[in-house]
Amino acid sequence: MSTPPEPSVTSEEPSLLRQALNVPNMLSILRLAGVPVFLWLLLGPKEDGWALGLLVFSALTDWLDGKLARWLNQMSRLGQLLDPAADRLYILATLIAFLIRDIVPWWLVVPLVVREAVLGVCVLVLRHRGFAPPEVTYIGKGATFVLMYAFPFLLVTQGGSDIAAIARPIGYAFTAWGAVLYVYSGVLYVVQTTRALRTADPAGSREAPGA
Repeated sequence: MSTPPEPSVTSEEPSLLRQALNVPNMLSILRLAGVPVFLWLLLGPKEDGWALGLLVFSALTDWLDGKLARWLNQMSRLGQLLDPAADRLYILATLIAFLIRDIVPWWLVVPLVVREAVLGVCVLVLRHRGFAPPEVTYIGKGATFVLMYAFPFLLVTQGGSDIAAIARPIGYAFTAWGAVLYVYSGVLYVVQTTRALRTADPAGSREAPGA
């Protein structure tokens, strides 16, 4: 797939420090900083209530940083890297913690983790061939959105309360839907990347198709 060359960086582009200090990127950085805290809450003291609150906060800021970037005209290259990185770290951290605590089965976790590993290899190949990092597509973002809403419901299902009984089918439905979309978006990304590498001009640097 042939795509236009990536525009070169000009002197008008803000420095990394200035990009990091804009409001959307500060939210993404705050979300990244919450990942180890989230893991500690789940695996250390097992404070599921606080972990649930942090997960909900992460999902809200994930939606808000994109909106603010457009409203404030503060879209940046750093933000395009931080936002999907935070999403993927939260998903991986949640899957690992849930697997350790037997909240989700291994056969659900393995395909999602393999998907991330395959995409990581694809990105390395793209960089080696002179491609820029891929942009996030609606399918990939939608899959992340569904999973990030599934995880709080799965946390609520722990226990024998009436709320847990209500949350259980909702959590399972969101998890199944999100997992299928997540794997499907990864397959599409691999197919698109393969096509791009086959048809690309090796001498040029291009924007790779997103996942």
